[in-house]
Amino acid sequence: MTLLEINHLSLSIGGVAILMDVSLSIAPGEIVAVTGESGSGKSMTAFSVMQLLPNLAHVSGQIRLDGTDLLALDEDTMCGVRGRQIGMVFQEPMTALNPVKTIGDQVMETILIHKAMPRPEAETRARDVLDRVGLPADQFPLSRYPHELSGGQRQRVVIAMAIALRPKLLIADEPTTALDVTTQAQILELLKGLVREFDMGLLMITHDLAVVSDMANRIVVMRHGEVVETGPTSDLFANMQHPYTRMLFEASGHQVQLPAPPAPQPLLEVRDAIRDYRVPRTGLFQPQGHHRAVKQVSFTLNRGERLGLVGESGCGKSTLTRAILGLEPLQGGEILLDGEPVFAGHRPNLDVRRKMQVVFQDPFGSFNPRHKVDRLITEPFHLLDAPPTGPAREQAIGEALTAVGLNPGDAAKYIHEFSGGQRQRIAIARALIIKPKLILFDEAVSALDVSVRAQILDLLADLCRAYQLTYLFISHDLSVVRTVTDRVLVMKAGEIVEQGATEAVFSAPHHPYTQSLIAAAPVLPSVTQKGASA
Repeated sequence: MTLLEINHLSLSIGGVAILMDVSLSIAPGEIVAVTGESGSGKSMTAFSVMQLLPNLAHVSGQIRLDGTDLLALDEDTMCGVRGRQIGMVFQEPMTALNPVKTIGDQVMETILIHKAMPRPEAETRARDVLDRVGLPADQFPLSRYPHELSGGQRQRVVIAMAIALRPKLLIADEPTTALDVTTQAQILELLKGLVREFDMGLLMITHDLAVVSDMANRIVVMRHGEVVETGPTSDLFANMQHPYTRMLFEASGHQVQLPAPPAPQPLLEVRDAIRDYRVPRTGLFQPQGHHRAVKQVSFTLNRGERLGLVGESGCGKSTLTRAILGLEPLQGGEILLDGEPVFAGHRPNLDVRRKMQVVFQDPFGSFNPRHKVDRLITEPFHLLDAPPTGPAREQAIGEALTAVGLNPGDAAKYIHEFSGGQRQRIAIARALIIKPKLILFDEAVSALDVSVRAQILDLLADLCRAYQLTYLFISHDLSVVRTVTDRVLVMKAGEIVEQGATEAVFSAPHHPYTQSLIAAAPVLPSVTQKGASA
């Protein structure tokens, strides 16, 4: 029996071909993963099923759900299908949720729009479904707002909204990309449990083969709007036929070779750092409460060394990063760079601040889209007492762009003219342009395709050889941290619970928390020599 059947689906928007002759099927209780790079057509295939396409879209072929051709339905009828028969989980839960509505109202909204039951019963269903996705009533009442939840908890709310009416088909579009490894494992296990419990079909969209290697029953590989390979998961990994599939597999497990670090010489010293935040009073006459986000953290980062920092969301990584950058003061301890304090009293020390730069997770969101590249990457010049001007400025721009594999001529372009990987290269060029002594990479590759991620990691290795980079690499992707760092710190609840040489920590972790992180990380299956070399 087939639940969803897509036959020879082609899609063009404004005369530009987006999908070409795409065919796939999903049975009840089956998980099918669609994988490929950005622009391969994965999400547009899902939007075609949901009929969420722009006005200029032209679609041909068939999309049948339980025998009904969805392409033949008008918009009013499709509104009755969305939410009731097909649910969708989007990639970014914060933008998928309404910030001014409670989570209870948002889960009930699907039920009430379809007039499936009266409001009292809808409230009971909302409570039941939130319990089902791991948000119990004693901790997560219906009155909570999205901003009061973590990323993983918000994603659970989005899943609850999608399954509130127990649809026949669930579409999950990159539901774990921005989540840490333990939360990612929980979300994937939750999706598998829902498929088993409700016997619904799951269309899982992802760019990472490791995420779905032990989850999907079948995998569909897409490239440039076409299906290039498909088959049962075990068979596909055992005998990859298409070069593109093999490229994705190799990029998912890509390893880089870092140059040996120089002799230890301290650059960054964090000594007993403490950072507290105020929390709301529990009563009118109760004292002001505090939450300790960083608890007496101490470590040293040597010149030319690459240090990793891993841990779940909420463990204190970002708080510690802001303190190192001089963006937030400490309540205790000190942070030194080159022997000088990051804070001069309660104010950041600008002489130290100019020696550090940061590369953020979202390369597009960290740039002003109205400015050209030459202005964007020279933003750090404001930290200098005498920034270069004229030919010296142009030379600095050209050297920075060339160092990251771009052309000096790209300085005259706008950021929207570049791909995601190129934007991240520009972000690295911005960090390099004043030749800082320390660079902080904050989830700098987590949002990139596996092939683009591999290119950026190779770029980091090349820059380490050329510039003897010193960096702190913060990430929830343990496979990336393992290949681009010399040492690693493991952080939990504001404390460093384990640290040491990266390979030693990953090969033989001592702390139970480190062991749980490594156990939760997705792992690519081994492939046969035939599959690897075909």
